[in-house]
Amino acid sequence: MTTYFDTLETRSTDERSADQSAALLKQLGRSSADGGSVGSIDDLPKLPVFRKSDLVALQSDKPPFGGLNVSNIAHIFQSPGPIYEPGGISHDWWRIGRFLHACGIGKGDVIQNCFGYHLTPAGSIFENGARAVGATVLPAGTGQTELQVRAAKDVGSTAYAGTPDYLKVILDKADEMGVALGISKAAVGGGALFPSLRQEYADRGILCLQNYATADLGNVAYESQAQEGMIIDEGVIVEIVIPGTGIPVEPGEVGEVIVTSLNPDYPLIRFATGDLSAMMAGVSPCGRTNTRIKGWMGRADQTTKIKGMFVRPEQVADLVASHDGIARARVIATREAEKDVLTVQIETAATEPNGFADAVQSTLKMKGAVELVALGALPRDGLVIEDRRSYD
Repeated sequence: MTTYFDTLETRSTDERSADQSAALLKQLGRSSADGGSVGSIDDLPKLPVFRKSDLVALQSDKPPFGGLNVSNIAHIFQSPGPIYEPGGISHDWWRIGRFLHACGIGKGDVIQNCFGYHLTPAGSIFENGARAVGATVLPAGTGQTELQVRAAKDVGSTAYAGTPDYLKVILDKADEMGVALGISKAAVGGGALFPSLRQEYADRGILCLQNYATADLGNVAYESQAQEGMIIDEGVIVEIVIPGTGIPVEPGEVGEVIVTSLNPDYPLIRFATGDLSAMMAGVSPCGRTNTRIKGWMGRADQTTKIKGMFVRPEQVADLVASHDGIARARVIATREAEKDVLTVQIETAATEPNGFADAVQSTLKMKGAVELVALGALPRDGLVIEDRRSYD
Protein backbone atom coordinates (compact mmCIF):
# COMPACT_ATOMS: atom_id res chain seq x y z
CA MET A 1 0.00 0.00 0.00
CA THR A 2 1.33 3.45 -0.89
CA THR A 3 1.73 6.02 1.85
CA TYR A 4 -0.83 8.43 0.38
CA PHE A 5 -4.10 7.96 -1.46
CA ASP A 6 -2.97 10.35 -4.24
CA THR A 7 -0.65 13.28 -4.89
CA LEU A 8 -3.31 15.81 -3.87
CA GLU A 9 -2.56 15.04 -0.22
CA THR A 10 1.00 16.39 -0.39
CA ARG A 11 0.47 19.55 -2.48
CA SER A 12 2.08 22.78 -1.36
CA THR A 13 -0.17 25.45 0.09
CA ASP A 14 0.17 27.56 -3.06
CA GLU A 15 -0.63 24.61 -5.34
CA ARG A 16 -3.70 23.68 -3.33
CA SER A 17 -4.94 27.27 -3.21
CA ALA A 18 -4.54 27.71 -6.98
CA ASP A 19 -6.17 24.36 -7.78
CA GLN A 20 -9.09 24.92 -5.43
CA SER A 21 -9.62 28.49 -6.63
CA ALA A 22 -9.94 27.23 -10.21
CA ALA A 23 -12.30 24.44 -9.10
CA LEU A 24 -14.36 26.92 -7.07
CA LEU A 25 -14.92 29.21 -10.05
CA LYS A 26 -16.17 26.24 -12.09
CA GLN A 27 -18.37 25.18 -9.20
CA LEU A 28 -19.90 28.64 -8.91
CA GLY A 29 -20.82 28.38 -12.58
CA ARG A 30 -22.77 25.20 -11.80
CA SER A 31 -24.51 26.58 -8.73
CA SER A 32 -27.24 29.14 -8.16
CA ALA A 33 -24.90 31.34 -6.09
CA ASP A 34 -23.97 34.77 -7.44
CA GLY A 35 -20.21 34.37 -7.65
CA GLY A 36 -19.43 37.51 -9.62
CA SER A 37 -17.37 38.96 -6.78
CA VAL A 38 -15.29 35.80 -6.31
CA GLY A 39 -11.89 35.44 -7.96
CA SER A 40 -10.33 32.89 -5.59
CA ILE A 41 -11.05 30.97 -2.41
CA ASP A 42 -9.99 34.06 -0.43
CA ASP A 43 -13.17 35.76 -1.65
CA LEU A 44 -15.57 33.13 -0.28
CA PRO A 45 -16.59 35.26 2.74
CA LYS A 46 -18.19 37.67 0.28
CA LEU A 47 -20.89 35.06 -0.43
CA PRO A 48 -23.86 34.32 1.83
CA VAL A 49 -23.98 31.24 4.04
CA PHE A 50 -26.36 28.49 2.87
CA ARG A 51 -28.07 26.79 5.82
CA LYS A 52 -29.93 23.50 6.13
CA SER A 53 -33.09 25.43 6.86
CA ASP A 54 -32.65 27.10 3.46
CA LEU A 55 -32.25 23.68 1.85
CA VAL A 56 -35.38 22.32 3.55
CA ALA A 57 -37.38 25.31 2.31
CA LEU A 58 -36.09 24.96 -1.25
CA GLN A 59 -36.79 21.23 -1.32
CA SER A 60 -40.27 21.74 0.05
CA ASP A 61 -40.96 24.16 -2.79
CA LYS A 62 -39.21 22.13 -5.52
CA PRO A 63 -38.75 18.49 -4.50
CA PRO A 64 -36.60 16.57 -4.29
CA PHE A 65 -33.45 18.77 -4.53
CA GLY A 66 -34.82 22.29 -4.35
CA GLY A 67 -33.93 23.18 -7.90
CA LEU A 68 -30.18 22.84 -7.28
CA ASN A 69 -28.05 21.71 -10.21
CA VAL A 70 -27.71 18.01 -9.36
CA SER A 71 -26.28 15.56 -11.89
CA ASN A 72 -24.94 12.01 -12.36
CA ILE A 73 -26.84 10.51 -9.43
CA ALA A 74 -27.68 6.88 -8.81
CA HIS A 75 -29.50 7.14 -5.48
CA ILE A 76 -31.77 9.51 -3.58
CA PHE A 77 -31.47 9.38 0.22
CA GLN A 78 -33.60 10.87 2.97
CA SER A 79 -32.32 12.36 6.21
CA PRO A 80 -34.30 13.91 9.08
CA GLY A 81 -35.90 17.20 8.12
CA PRO A 82 -36.73 15.69 5.75
CA ILE A 83 -33.77 16.49 3.53
CA TYR A 84 -33.14 14.59 0.31
CA GLU A 85 -29.53 13.98 -0.71
CA PRO A 86 -28.24 12.74 -4.04
CA GLY A 87 -25.71 9.93 -4.23
CA GLY A 88 -23.41 8.78 -7.00
CA ILE A 89 -21.53 5.58 -7.71
CA SER A 90 -18.61 6.98 -9.67
CA HIS A 91 -15.11 6.58 -8.23
CA ASP A 92 -15.00 7.76 -4.61
CA TRP A 93 -18.03 10.03 -5.05
CA TRP A 94 -18.08 10.90 -1.31
CA ARG A 95 -14.24 10.78 -0.99
CA ILE A 96 -14.30 8.20 1.80
CA GLY A 97 -11.60 6.18 0.05
CA ARG A 98 -9.08 8.77 1.21
CA PHE A 99 -10.06 8.13 4.82
CA LEU A 100 -10.07 4.35 4.48
CA HIS A 101 -6.62 4.49 2.89
CA ALA A 102 -5.38 6.55 5.85
CA CYS A 103 -6.71 3.76 8.11
CA GLY A 104 -4.56 1.25 6.23
CA ILE A 105 -7.57 -0.40 4.58
CA GLY A 106 -7.15 -1.62 1.01
CA LYS A 107 -7.00 -4.69 -1.24
CA GLY A 108 -7.25 -7.91 0.71
CA ASP A 109 -9.36 -6.35 3.45
CA VAL A 110 -12.95 -7.35 4.15
CA ILE A 111 -14.86 -4.43 5.67
CA GLN A 112 -17.83 -5.21 7.91
CA ASN A 113 -19.93 -2.16 7.03
CA CYS A 114 -22.25 -1.55 9.98
CA PHE A 115 -23.58 1.79 8.81
CA GLY A 116 -27.26 1.84 7.84
CA TYR A 117 -28.28 1.15 4.25
CA HIS A 118 -31.95 2.16 4.39
CA LEU A 119 -33.02 5.67 3.35
CA THR A 120 -29.98 7.32 4.97
CA PRO A 121 -26.73 7.27 2.96
CA ALA A 122 -24.00 6.25 5.42
CA GLY A 123 -23.90 2.60 4.37
CA SER A 124 -23.60 3.48 0.70
CA ILE A 125 -21.09 6.23 1.45
CA PHE A 126 -18.66 3.78 3.05
CA GLU A 127 -19.32 1.07 0.48
CA ASN A 128 -18.41 3.52 -2.27
CA GLY A 129 -15.19 4.36 -0.42
CA ALA A 130 -14.36 0.67 -0.02
CA ARG A 131 -14.54 0.22 -3.80
CA ALA A 132 -12.12 3.11 -4.21
CA VAL A 133 -9.47 1.28 -2.14
CA GLY A 134 -10.22 -2.17 -3.52
CA ALA A 135 -11.62 -3.68 -0.33
CA THR A 136 -14.43 -6.24 -0.13
CA VAL A 137 -17.60 -5.27 1.75
CA LEU A 138 -19.84 -7.28 4.04
CA PRO A 139 -22.99 -5.05 4.01
CA ALA A 140 -23.94 -5.79 7.60
CA GLY A 141 -25.91 -2.74 8.70
CA THR A 142 -26.89 -2.68 12.38
CA GLY A 143 -28.54 -5.19 14.72
CA GLN A 144 -28.64 -9.01 14.84
CA THR A 145 -25.34 -9.02 16.69
CA GLU A 146 -24.97 -12.78 16.90
CA LEU A 147 -25.30 -13.01 13.13
CA GLN A 148 -22.80 -10.19 12.81
CA VAL A 149 -20.29 -12.17 14.86
CA ARG A 150 -20.86 -15.36 12.87
CA ALA A 151 -20.54 -13.52 9.55
CA ALA A 152 -17.38 -11.70 10.67
CA LYS A 153 -15.83 -15.05 11.58
CA ASP A 154 -16.99 -16.92 8.47
CA VAL A 155 -16.03 -14.33 5.84
CA GLY A 156 -12.88 -13.21 7.65
CA SER A 157 -13.69 -9.56 8.32
CA THR A 158 -10.47 -7.61 8.86
CA ALA A 159 -11.93 -4.12 9.20
CA TYR A 160 -14.99 -2.44 10.67
CA ALA A 161 -16.91 0.62 9.48
CA GLY A 162 -19.67 2.08 11.63
CA THR A 163 -20.36 4.15 14.71
CA PRO A 164 -17.63 4.10 17.37
CA ASP A 165 -19.60 2.19 20.01
CA TYR A 166 -21.19 -0.58 17.92
CA LEU A 167 -17.86 -2.31 17.32
CA LYS A 168 -17.60 -2.87 21.07
CA VAL A 169 -21.06 -4.49 21.02
CA ILE A 170 -19.86 -6.92 18.35
CA LEU A 171 -16.57 -7.66 20.12
CA ASP A 172 -18.27 -8.22 23.49
CA LYS A 173 -20.79 -10.57 21.87
CA ALA A 174 -17.93 -12.45 20.20
CA ASP A 175 -16.26 -12.88 23.58
CA GLU A 176 -19.52 -14.15 25.03
CA MET A 177 -19.83 -16.66 22.17
CA GLY A 178 -16.19 -17.71 22.43
CA VAL A 179 -15.48 -16.60 18.85
CA ALA A 180 -12.15 -15.03 17.89
CA LEU A 181 -12.45 -12.29 15.27
CA GLY A 182 -9.76 -10.96 12.96
CA ILE A 183 -10.76 -7.28 12.91
CA SER A 184 -7.65 -5.13 13.26
CA LYS A 185 -8.77 -1.81 11.70
CA ALA A 186 -11.78 0.39 12.36
CA ALA A 187 -13.02 3.42 10.42
CA VAL A 188 -15.67 5.14 12.52
CA GLY A 189 -17.93 8.18 12.31
CA GLY A 190 -21.38 9.44 13.18
CA GLY A 191 -20.67 9.71 16.90
CA ALA A 192 -18.08 10.56 19.52
CA LEU A 193 -14.97 8.38 19.76
CA PHE A 194 -14.05 8.72 23.42
CA PRO A 195 -10.37 8.25 24.31
CA SER A 196 -11.20 5.40 26.68
CA LEU A 197 -13.03 3.53 23.90
CA ARG A 198 -10.21 4.09 21.42
CA GLN A 199 -7.79 2.73 24.03
CA GLU A 200 -9.96 -0.33 24.60
CA TYR A 201 -9.81 -1.08 20.89
CA ALA A 202 -6.05 -0.49 20.87
CA ASP A 203 -5.70 -2.97 23.75
CA ARG A 204 -7.47 -5.51 21.53
CA GLY A 205 -5.02 -4.80 18.70
CA ILE A 206 -7.43 -2.66 16.66
CA LEU A 207 -6.39 0.67 15.14
CA CYS A 208 -9.47 2.91 15.34
CA LEU A 209 -9.57 6.22 13.44
CA GLN A 210 -12.48 8.60 12.92
CA ASN A 211 -13.68 10.94 10.22
CA TYR A 212 -16.09 13.83 9.99
CA ALA A 213 -18.57 13.53 7.14
CA THR A 214 -22.13 14.59 6.37
CA ALA A 215 -24.79 13.19 4.09
CA ASP A 216 -24.76 16.39 2.03
CA LEU A 217 -21.04 16.95 1.71
CA GLY A 218 -19.38 13.55 2.02
CA ASN A 219 -16.00 13.47 3.72
CA VAL A 220 -15.01 16.78 5.31
CA ALA A 221 -12.01 15.78 7.44
CA TYR A 222 -10.36 12.62 8.69
CA GLU A 223 -7.73 11.27 11.03
CA SER A 224 -4.52 9.69 9.86
CA GLN A 225 -2.44 7.27 11.86
CA ALA A 226 -0.61 10.25 13.37
CA GLN A 227 -3.83 10.91 15.33
CA GLU A 228 -3.11 14.62 15.62
CA GLY A 229 -6.24 16.45 14.53
CA MET A 230 -8.41 15.84 11.49
CA ILE A 231 -7.00 16.61 8.04
CA ILE A 232 -9.36 18.52 5.75
CA ASP A 233 -10.38 16.49 2.72
CA GLU A 234 -9.00 17.57 -0.65
CA GLY A 235 -12.47 17.87 -2.21
CA VAL A 236 -13.82 20.59 0.05
CA ILE A 237 -12.96 24.09 1.22
CA VAL A 238 -13.52 24.62 4.95
CA GLU A 239 -14.03 27.91 6.77
CA ILE A 240 -14.54 28.52 10.48
CA VAL A 241 -16.89 31.45 11.14
CA ILE A 242 -18.53 33.19 14.05
CA PRO A 243 -21.77 31.23 14.68
CA GLY A 244 -24.80 32.77 13.03
CA THR A 245 -22.66 34.76 10.59
CA GLY A 246 -20.41 34.23 7.60
CA ILE A 247 -17.56 36.14 9.22
CA PRO A 248 -14.32 34.13 9.61
CA VAL A 249 -12.87 33.80 13.09
CA GLU A 250 -9.23 34.47 13.84
CA PRO A 251 -6.91 31.47 13.29
CA GLY A 252 -7.30 28.92 16.07
CA GLU A 253 -10.59 30.28 17.40
CA VAL A 254 -13.62 28.05 17.77
CA GLY A 255 -16.48 28.72 15.38
CA GLU A 256 -19.01 27.16 13.03
CA VAL A 257 -17.79 24.87 10.26
CA ILE A 258 -18.76 26.16 6.80
CA VAL A 259 -18.00 23.87 3.85
CA THR A 260 -17.88 24.46 0.12
CA SER A 261 -18.04 21.20 -1.82
CA LEU A 262 -16.04 20.85 -5.04
CA ASN A 263 -18.10 17.82 -6.12
CA PRO A 264 -19.32 18.90 -9.59
CA ASP A 265 -22.41 16.68 -9.27
CA TYR A 266 -23.76 18.53 -6.21
CA PRO A 267 -22.52 22.12 -5.87
CA LEU A 268 -23.01 23.32 -2.30
CA ILE A 269 -21.42 26.72 -1.65
CA ARG A 270 -20.68 27.88 1.92
CA PHE A 271 -22.92 25.19 3.39
CA ALA A 272 -23.33 25.61 7.16
CA THR A 273 -22.89 22.32 9.03
CA GLY A 274 -24.07 23.63 12.40
CA ASP A 275 -20.98 22.07 14.01
CA LEU A 276 -18.24 23.79 15.98
CA SER A 277 -14.52 23.27 15.45
CA ALA A 278 -11.26 25.18 15.15
CA MET A 279 -8.32 25.21 12.77
CA MET A 280 -5.00 23.82 13.96
CA ALA A 281 -1.62 25.35 13.19
CA GLY A 282 0.96 23.49 11.12
CA VAL A 283 0.57 20.21 9.24
CA SER A 284 0.16 16.61 10.31
CA PRO A 285 3.29 14.58 11.16
CA CYS A 286 2.04 11.98 8.66
CA GLY A 287 3.12 14.26 5.79
CA ARG A 288 -0.35 15.23 4.50
CA THR A 289 -0.14 18.96 3.97
CA ASN A 290 -3.73 20.17 4.11
CA THR A 291 -4.97 22.21 7.06
CA ARG A 292 -6.29 20.34 10.09
CA ILE A 293 -9.27 20.96 12.32
CA LYS A 294 -9.64 19.85 15.94
CA GLY A 295 -12.65 17.68 15.19
CA TRP A 296 -16.20 18.04 16.45
CA MET A 297 -16.43 20.51 19.35
CA GLY A 298 -20.20 20.90 19.78
CA ARG A 299 -23.12 22.45 17.96
CA ALA A 300 -23.20 26.00 16.67
CA ASP A 301 -26.97 26.21 16.96
CA GLN A 302 -27.08 27.63 20.47
CA THR A 303 -30.70 28.74 20.18
CA THR A 304 -32.00 29.27 23.71
CA LYS A 305 -35.40 30.25 25.09
CA ILE A 306 -35.14 33.22 27.47
CA LYS A 307 -38.17 34.87 29.05
CA GLY A 308 -40.32 32.64 26.88
CA MET A 309 -38.74 33.80 23.62
CA PHE A 310 -36.10 32.13 21.46
CA VAL A 311 -32.78 33.89 21.03
CA ARG A 312 -30.77 32.67 18.05
CA PRO A 313 -27.10 33.11 17.05
CA GLU A 314 -28.25 35.00 13.95
CA GLN A 315 -29.81 37.63 16.21
CA VAL A 316 -26.53 38.08 18.06
CA ALA A 317 -24.83 38.53 14.70
CA ASP A 318 -27.45 41.15 13.77
CA LEU A 319 -26.73 42.95 17.06
CA VAL A 320 -23.02 43.14 16.27
CA ALA A 321 -23.74 44.38 12.75
CA SER A 322 -26.24 46.98 13.96
CA HIS A 323 -23.78 49.15 15.88
CA ASP A 324 -20.35 50.33 14.77
CA GLY A 325 -19.12 50.27 18.35
CA ILE A 326 -19.69 46.52 18.88
CA ALA A 327 -16.78 44.21 18.04
CA ARG A 328 -18.34 41.03 19.49
CA ALA A 329 -21.25 40.13 21.74
CA ARG A 330 -22.35 37.28 23.96
CA VAL A 331 -25.84 36.70 25.35
CA ILE A 332 -25.93 35.12 28.81
CA ALA A 333 -29.04 33.55 30.33
CA THR A 334 -29.23 33.26 34.13
CA ARG A 335 -32.05 32.93 36.64
CA GLU A 336 -32.80 35.05 39.70
CA ALA A 337 -35.84 34.80 41.99
CA GLU A 338 -37.37 32.19 39.65
CA LYS A 339 -37.17 34.59 36.70
CA ASP A 340 -34.98 34.52 33.59
CA VAL A 341 -32.37 37.23 33.37
CA LEU A 342 -30.84 38.34 30.08
CA THR A 343 -27.38 39.88 30.11
CA VAL A 344 -25.55 40.96 26.97
CA GLN A 345 -21.78 41.26 27.18
CA ILE A 346 -20.50 43.65 24.53
CA GLU A 347 -16.86 43.80 23.50
CA THR A 348 -16.20 47.46 22.73
CA ALA A 349 -13.95 50.45 23.24
CA ALA A 350 -16.96 52.44 24.49
CA THR A 351 -17.49 53.19 28.18
CA GLU A 352 -21.22 53.93 28.37
CA PRO A 353 -23.56 50.89 28.25
CA ASN A 354 -26.77 52.86 27.78
CA GLY A 355 -25.84 53.59 24.18
CA PHE A 356 -26.36 49.93 23.30
CA ALA A 357 -29.72 49.34 25.03
CA ASP A 358 -31.86 50.19 21.99
CA ALA A 359 -29.82 47.92 19.71
CA VAL A 360 -30.19 45.04 22.18
CA GLN A 361 -33.95 45.45 22.40
CA SER A 362 -34.50 45.85 18.65
CA THR A 363 -32.42 42.81 17.64
CA LEU A 364 -33.16 40.42 20.53
CA LYS A 365 -36.79 41.59 20.93
CA MET A 366 -36.42 41.96 24.70
CA LYS A 367 -34.66 44.14 27.22
CA GLY A 368 -31.51 43.02 28.94
CA ALA A 369 -28.67 44.25 31.09
CA VAL A 370 -25.64 45.42 29.10
CA GLU A 371 -22.11 44.73 30.33
CA LEU A 372 -19.20 46.28 28.51
CA VAL A 373 -15.94 44.33 28.26
CA ALA A 374 -12.61 45.33 26.81
CA LEU A 375 -11.67 44.53 23.24
CA GLY A 376 -10.40 40.94 23.08
CA ALA A 377 -11.91 40.00 26.46
CA LEU A 378 -14.67 37.63 25.33
CA PRO A 379 -13.52 33.98 25.08
CA ARG A 380 -12.93 32.71 21.54
CA ASP A 381 -14.73 29.45 22.26
CA GLY A 382 -17.48 29.62 19.65
CA LEU A 383 -20.22 30.57 22.12
CA VAL A 384 -22.41 33.56 21.33
CA ILE A 385 -25.27 32.40 23.59
CA GLU A 386 -24.38 30.96 27.00
CA ASP A 387 -27.05 29.36 29.17
CA ARG A 388 -25.92 29.42 32.81
CA ARG A 389 -29.26 28.34 34.26
CA SER A 390 -29.36 25.16 36.34
CA TYR A 391 -31.87 22.54 35.25
CA ASP A 392 -31.29 20.18 38.20
